[in-house]
Amino acid sequence: MRPQSAFSTIDSRISRSPPVFRLLMTRPGGVSPRSHSIQDSSSFAGFGAGRSFMEQRVPTRGTSVALMAALADDLRLAIRCIDLTTLEGSDTPDRVRALCTEAMSPDPTDPSVGPTVAVCVYPALVPVAVEALAGSAVAVASVAAGFPAGLTPLEARLLEIGWARQAGATEIDVVINRSLVLSGRLDEAAAELVAMRDAAGDAHLKVILETGELTDPALIGDTTDAAIAAGADFVKTSTGKMSPAATPEAVEVIARRIAASGTTVGVKVSGGVRTSDDARQYLDLVREHLGEGWMSPERFRFGASKLLGTLVDDLRRAEGR
Repeated sequence: MRPQSAFSTIDSRISRSPPVFRLLMTRPGGVSPRSHSIQDSSSFAGFGAGRSFMEQRVPTRGTSVALMAALADDLRLAIRCIDLTTLEGSDTPDRVRALCTEAMSPDPTDPSVGPTVAVCVYPALVPVAVEALAGSAVAVASVAAGFPAGLTPLEARLLEIGWARQAGATEIDVVINRSLVLSGRLDEAAAELVAMRDAAGDAHLKVILETGELTDPALIGDTTDAAIAAGADFVKTSTGKMSPAATPEAVEVIARRIAASGTTVGVKVSGGVRTSDDARQYLDLVREHLGEGWMSPERFRFGASKLLGTLVDDLRRAEGR
């Protein structure tokens, strides 16, 4: 019989451990010697599968204080990196005001948690968010440019971007014209992005690729390059309106292209990020390919509506509160 290696012994112990311990052991800098390379899908074992890692009590035996502190630090970072989002046809001013309150104070029992970096709403509700967030550190973001399909006339998309800016949005999330991209006309789609960059002025521009529609890694990479060249401040995976949305494979392609560009363009992971396991997976992935310089809201974002409450609950448990 083939002798069992030290690596396989560690992996076996990890697989039988409580979820929080498994998460800590498989992250870079933990006990596991295996890299978080996307080519080795087993290195993501335990992420996002089954119960949340905090649904069991945090173990005390065999889990170091340093590892638990690292877990709490990542949860706090993930909270600060959220664009807290509501993009539904049923959105009302009251719903947006409630979202803004949550963004400013994610955990009312601990004012050191948060705030989230931004609130993201449709253009018509930007004035509501601007009023609700006045005097706070939370930015107002708005989807524009024919979200989510991006197939209204370019002139209309540019007017919508300008309107959102004038209403007070300081961050604009736009969708690239996937119809052009999928028709082999990436240069035309890129020219539209340049016009959107101009329309956005000094607002942060986040370009949504909708990677679930592009599917091909090479096309995702080329579209990322086009967004960077057009002046995007962030490259964003998805609208959150289709499945699949964000995937580790797509985020790795985006991160690699950003690294190759030599720029400081940020990454926004949006759609399908529901658990703390998911959040830490993406943090570790971007950390690996782009470095610690991307571990801040200035260069990394989550677009999410339900993730915040999960992160806050898990942070309380991790810190024993």
